[in-house]
Parts: sequence; C-alpha cells; structure tokens
Amino acid sequence: MQILPKSFVVAGFAALGFVAATASAHAAPTCENGPIQIGAVSTITGIVDFSDAPKATKAVFDQLNDAGGINGCKIEYTLADDKADPQVAAQAARDLIDNKGVVALAGGASLLDCAVNAGTYARNDVLSVQGVGVDPLCFNAPSVSPVNVGPYTLTTVMLNYATKNLNSEKACAFIAVIGGTQEAYAAAIAEWEKTSGKKITLVDWTLPLQGDLTPYVIKARDAGCDAVLTNQVEPGVVQWVKTADAQKISGINWLFLAPGYTEGVAKALADSKQPIYIGTEWEPYTEQNSEANKDWIATMDKAGLAKTAFSQGGYMAAKVMIDTISGIDGEVTRGSVTAALKAGKEMKYPIAGSPYIFGDAEKHSPMQASKIMQLVDGKWTVKTPDWFTLSKAE
Repeated sequence: MQILPKSFVVAGFAALGFVAATASAHAAPTCENGPIQIGAVSTITGIVDFSDAPKATKAVFDQLNDAGGINGCKIEYTLADDKADPQVAAQAARDLIDNKGVVALAGGASLLDCAVNAGTYARNDVLSVQGVGVDPLCFNAPSVSPVNVGPYTLTTVMLNYATKNLNSEKACAFIAVIGGTQEAYAAAIAEWEKTSGKKITLVDWTLPLQGDLTPYVIKARDAGCDAVLTNQVEPGVVQWVKTADAQKISGINWLFLAPGYTEGVAKALADSKQPIYIGTEWEPYTEQNSEANKDWIATMDKAGLAKTAFSQGGYMAAKVMIDTISGIDGEVTRGSVTAALKAGKEMKYPIAGSPYIFGDAEKHSPMQASKIMQLVDGKWTVKTPDWFTLSKAE
C-alpha cells in the first residue's frame, strides 16, 4: 500500500473542504412564479396581543427584500389575525394555504393556532416555524417546531434551577390551567422529578387567571414550600408578589416563566424584597449591550419596533426561514422548503442557547436552554451568564 506524504493528505482534505464549500455556495434558490409566499397565524386582537413576534419576522424579511432578496427572490409575508377564535384561526390557515399558496409559515405567535391548525398543516405538507409556541400542540406536532423554549420546558428548567442553584428541598407549583395544558405541565413537573430525584411537595391546579391570590400564597406558606413556581403572566406575577408582601411572607423563592419577564413587572415590583426568578426564552432582551443581541437590536431599531422577548422569537423564526431557503438549489416551493426543514439541518443563532432543528419527527421541542433572571431593586439581573441547559432524564 502506498503511504501518501502528510502534506499531500492535508492538501487533499483542504481540497475536499473547498469542493464542499463551493457546492454549498452554488445552492441557488429560484422563484419563477414570483415572490416567495410565507405566512403566519397570530393572536393580535382579542384577549392578548402577540403581534411583536410576526412584526419582527416581517421586519427581517423587509430588510432582506431591500437588500435584493435571496438570489434575487423576494419574500411576501402575510400576517393573519386569529382573534383568539378557533373558527377564525382555521379560516386564516386555509386562506394562507389555498389562496396565498404559502410555502411555509414563520413567526406565528398564537393562543390556539397549533391546537386548531397543526393537523391542517400536516395534511397539506406545509410546516410552521413558530415564533412563540404557546399551546401544548406547538411542541407535540410533526408540522410545527417553535424557536422558543416554551412554558413546559421552562417549567422543568425553573424547577431544576431551584433544586441545583437555590438548594430547594420543598418545591411547589401553582398552575393556571388553560384549555388542555394540564397534561403538558404535569409532564414537565414529572420530568423534573426524574432528573432531580425529588418529588414535588405540592401541586395546585386551581390557580385562577383573575381573583384573590391570598389563599394560594397562604397555602404555599403553610405547606412549607421553599420554592414556588407559577405560570402567571405579567399582571398575575405582580399580584402574586404583592400578595406575598401583604402577607409578610419570607423564606420562599418565587419562580415564574418567560411571560413575567417584562419591564412592567420590574417597575411594578421595584420596592419588593421578595426573591423573584424568571427564565428567559432567548438571550435576555434587557441586556442591550450583549453581543448576542446586537443584530436583533439593529434590526428592530431600523424597523422602529419595540425590543421585546416576543420580537426576538419573530426575528429568529425569520432567520431560520431565510437560512433554510438559501440552502435550496432550484425552485422554492412548498415541497422544497418542507424537505429542507425536515432534513434536520442544525442552525445556531447567538440569541439562542440551543441549536435550532426542525427535522422529521412526531414532535419538536429543540430549544432547551434558558438564562435565569432575578429582579433586584426594580432591575432584571442575569443570574446565569452561561446558558442553563435542561438535561433530559434517561
């Protein structure tokens, strides 16, 4: 057998690398039928407004179009408001698929889009890169893969943080159940029990969306909880902590999910001395000097949009879609985009602690990392400079 000189081998590998890079660079998306159609179904009017996510997605696409598009192909983005109404959501999805002819969905943030339309997307072989996955089916359907960590994974993350970093021995949970979310939250708590080897001290599934929280805070105190997780959104977080202050409760770490990570919460609770911890979905948006946030901030500033956590999700969903389309060699169609996403390419972005993968699977929850914030004197402070990554139980 002939032994090749080391220099020849190295040169050969370098040449192979050059060929691979060249082949990748030669991927040329085409769009003979006009602009590439992408859509999103989001809750904009009704009980909540999630529009920051799709607005950010549109801003990224608009800036791409202004720069000439992808190999000359422009993106036309259609945002549909589901008004938090299942019938409206179903009609919106059908319009995007049948009339607009979308090749994919990106940047959506909705209370019910996944629950209502995941099956429709699957039957029509159109995939959704959700900007902010909310309902359980966003993380349990073959046709949807969110770019956010989501409330269920974050539940496990926050309980793990309480165990590992706050030395919690008696963790408790108070969960407001909306629709079919109880099973997903129960699974998240069970996942924490497997990874930590501990048992949840108390789970209360009756937490109201509105109303007096005093009985719940007292219940946590009387149960001896040293860490309490709730899934309250912004007003509920404020009410919970103010109730704990009113009852002069101490010795409990309060854990909340990403919807509580807002400037409004920070301002409202500036005088509270309660220990408040919240998990983020991406690089903390309040860290305006973070290198990881630099491009997102520039994009939002150029578009004149608010710099919120939801807008990070819309921004990242757009980046995923652009990178996916850029790798297609030939006509950009629903079939080619679906095939490219299902191929499972790993995509990394500075604002996220986990690589994003769509892939060909029955369910998708690729984002498994959070940064934990603590509210100190009215300011959000990063407690985990490195990503706090969830370790799945065996």
